[in-house]
Amino acid sequence: MSLLGLIIAIVSLDLWSKWAIKSSLRLYQSKPIIQDFFHLTYVTNDGMAFGINFPLGIYVFSTISVVFTLVLLWYLWTIKDQDFIIRAGIGLIIAGAVGNLIDRLFLGKVVDFLDFMIGDLHWYVFNFADSYVTVGMCIMLYDSLVLEKKRELQID
Repeated sequence: MSLLGLIIAIVSLDLWSKWAIKSSLRLYQSKPIIQDFFHLTYVTNDGMAFGINFPLGIYVFSTISVVFTLVLLWYLWTIKDQDFIIRAGIGLIIAGAVGNLIDRLFLGKVVDFLDFMIGDLHWYVFNFADSYVTVGMCIMLYDSLVLEKKRELQID
């Protein structure tokens, strides 16, 4: 499967998961999966990460997402001959950006539902697209901080 096919499959999983949550839970309803650790909680976010928002934010975030995605697609094309791991990391970021962008464009907000907590510590509710971006960024950091050094040592 090509990287583009993988991106499309990952975006599809994100969209399907959001549809499944909207179809099975009411807004703000929470269903414990592992009591006091992991719940499915249907919320929406019309801002960006961590609920950051401001007037006309939906338009700003949508525009930034489109521009950012186009830049990443161009960058992905420029590194098409490099290691798969860095291309996969960028592909995950693109998939996450596209998944949330589709929500913003069609719903005016992003559907979130993954709800983790430990005791009184409660993380922000997020979705698969957010996870894709986070994992993609971690892969890129790993590539630039660890694998790049190994590649440099092999050249020397």
